[in-house]
Amino acid sequence: MNYPVWELTTFGGGVLVAVIATVHVFVSHFAVGGGLFLVLTEMKAYREKDKRILDYVHGHTKFFLLITMVLGALSGFGIWLVISILSPAATSILIHTFVFGWATEWVFFVVEIASLLVYYYTFYRMDSRNHLIVGWIYFIFAWLSLFVIDGIVSFMLTPGRWLETKSFWDGFFNPSFGPSLFFRTFIALSLAGIYGLITSTRIPDDALRQRMVRYCVLWLAAPFVLLVPSAWWYLQVIPPEARAVISDPRLTVTSVGKAFLVLTPVVFLAGLFMAVRLPKSLQQGFSFVLVILAFLYLGSFEMVRESARRPYIIHGYMYSNSILKSSLPEFQKHGVLKTARWVKNRTVTSTNDAAAGEEVFKLLCISCHSVGGFRNNMLERTDGMTVAQFEAILEDMGEERRQMPPFAGNQQERQALTKYVLHELRE
Repeated sequence: MNYPVWELTTFGGGVLVAVIATVHVFVSHFAVGGGLFLVLTEMKAYREKDKRILDYVHGHTKFFLLITMVLGALSGFGIWLVISILSPAATSILIHTFVFGWATEWVFFVVEIASLLVYYYTFYRMDSRNHLIVGWIYFIFAWLSLFVIDGIVSFMLTPGRWLETKSFWDGFFNPSFGPSLFFRTFIALSLAGIYGLITSTRIPDDALRQRMVRYCVLWLAAPFVLLVPSAWWYLQVIPPEARAVISDPRLTVTSVGKAFLVLTPVVFLAGLFMAVRLPKSLQQGFSFVLVILAFLYLGSFEMVRESARRPYIIHGYMYSNSILKSSLPEFQKHGVLKTARWVKNRTVTSTNDAAAGEEVFKLLCISCHSVGGFRNNMLERTDGMTVAQFEAILEDMGEERRQMPPFAGNQQERQALTKYVLHELRE
């Protein structure tokens, strides 16, 4: 409540974060698995004494560099910009709790950039042994970046003993750290094969193209076999209340979870079909179809993972509206307006109840709800609703409606919010 609210009433802040984050995750995982793909494929070229494969690796490296260093960097900056404006309190906690983790990750990232640039610009200029060493340096530090980021991201869903100790190590090596790291490593390796299909299907030589397509499909399929048990392990370690949220049939996340389960065999089988049955003339176009399927697959996982935190943004510590769980009783007793810094109305009166209700809405609801948007549209969800029905929802928040934080205001603020949502918001 110490920060101003960024109003994205129609589009919704959650949608903006989801779009940017999914693009970044899809690219950044490729940056990890693709590094190993480059090194092992270059080794394959030397082992088979095939200059054509080496030429392919050189061309794929340029594609890899442009995607990971340009799109990856821009989307990564976009995530930091958006979350720091939408959830400044949560962002502050992540920065202050893991400040040395972030510093370490940035060192790893600098080594990634430098080694990848050296790897690309010294192709054919450096002897094979040293060139491979540079490639291995890139992959190792790319995976170490994933290692660090995984500890911080998984912390938000399963902070574990950090809730009591506030220790860096308890927060970093949290209950879901291991399964999340395994899952993300396997998906990164699979994505290396999927991205590889985009470039391998463009090889002019028919025989070599088919060899490399099958090689890339092997990269897709082999890690996918291990990805499934790691996803199951991940599900077992998340809190029971989080599993209850993602399995609630009333919520959109349940449909997304089903899509994730369906896409798991679809992506795997589509890759096998491409290698075995698909005519060569259709392979290039189908490679982009496979990329889209993989993007939807990873996006559905990220949406399920994010939704599993609800009603928290840091599970068990901070609610999605940036109110600390420990501060909730005080807010419910004295009111949220009295505590919030960036409001005009400190109390609710008969003359300012509409304006006060709007400020309560911005403080407590706008972080998850849109106004006229396509996700969690408040206008659609309250259409035709009576005062009694809306107040019953406020009463159920945090209990029957477990994905929503308990209402963090007093009785006067509850009435003002009801009036604003059911009447003023529709004018």
